[in-house]
Amino acid sequence: MQKRLPLILVLVTGVFGAVAFFIPHHAVQAADEAMRNDVQRIIAAFSLVLGVGSILTHHFNKIQHRASNWQYSWITVITLFVSAVIGLFGGIDPARPGVLPTHIGNFSFHIQTLYMNMMIPLGATMFSLLAFFMASAAYRAFRARNLSATLLLAAAFVLMLGSVPLGRMIFHPLPSFAEWILAVPNTAAKRGINFGIQLGVLATSLKILLGIERGWLGGG
Repeated sequence: MQKRLPLILVLVTGVFGAVAFFIPHHAVQAADEAMRNDVQRIIAAFSLVLGVGSILTHHFNKIQHRASNWQYSWITVITLFVSAVIGLFGGIDPARPGVLPTHIGNFSFHIQTLYMNMMIPLGATMFSLLAFFMASAAYRAFRARNLSATLLLAAAFVLMLGSVPLGRMIFHPLPSFAEWILAVPNTAAKRGINFGIQLGVLATSLKILLGIERGWLGGG
């Protein structure tokens, strides 16, 4: 019964969520709306508790055992608590103040300030570093070793050259040709990949609903 009840719940909710797309009755749609909104909020709340607990356990273990780069774990834990306090008691933005004072010196005590002054610059830094990794990966991948690699190299060269003004100066129709590559062959390849992904999602969903795949239950 310990495993049978979760399997039954997954089967019932999964079948109901799929059937609700084909039954326009208001009662079914209302129940589906409540399940997608209210139930998902409850699940998200429990997931948040599990996620925060997992992060704290992981980093406290690193600190306790002096694992590699354990000093950064202190930064993660401290920023987690600081951002949680600001989000819970400082308010979301200056227009909606929280319990704590809205200003401490020149610092506005809101989660929006933390996001604008820390998260966005950190994200921009990470994406700027990503360009160097992409250039390194492109150098290794775009070697004309066979026909497929040669086509990939030629397409990448046309797209990069067609995206800058120099490409139009060298060959006027080049930007239009680059747009055609994105709109026709690239779109066709993406649709084929998406079809494969959706078939994989469908197969995995059926295996979970029918109880064939039970890895999500945990254990061996």
